Amino acid sequence: KKEVDVLISIDTYKSKTAEEAIKAGADIINDVWGFKKDKNMAKIAAKYNVPCILMHNREENLHSDIMKDVIDGLVDSINIALDEGIERENIILDPGIGFAKTYEDNLEVMNNLDKIVNIGFPVLLGTSRKSMIGRALDLPVDSRLEGTIATTVTGIMKGCKIVRVHDVLENKRACVMTDKILNQK
Repeated sequence: KKEVDVLISIDTYKSKTAEEAIKAGADIINDVWGFKKDKNMAKIAAKYNVPCILMHNREENLHSDIMKDVIDGLVDSINIALDEGIERENIILDPGIGFAKTYEDNLEVMNNLDKIVNIGFPVLLGTSRKSMIGRALDLPVDSRLEGTIATTVTGIMKGCKIVRVHDVLENKRACVMTDKILNQK
């Protein structure tokens, strides 16, 4: 925080780690377990009034209806947050592409991102270089730029407001172009 003027997100599901990171200057809590692993995590987010990214995740890949499971899981996380006093504007959802989901599950979630957007909170999409892209294109991790850009554009077209990527410049250009097309501005 002393060196650069950017938002910093702490990726943890441990409340003590999150609290120390916030004290050190972190701006956002990114909990890959959506406040379900550490019952004190939501308390910390509420105490410091920081935005929190709530990701869908499961211990095991057992889904009879992937979209129902993702939506129900995210709604559970939202309720934990709201019950603890976290303000609605501090909640961001992440569908958890690549976490406890098969290749086919990930494609289905990508195809239905608009249903997650319709829950009513900003949605963050993190697909950069993920195995779903590698499997679809039969490419190693360092060759997945175009696949990542395709998922970024799809996410924006489905209503996602935030994308997390490795190749920032190329994805930013794709985001700006997609926004111009969608908004005709």
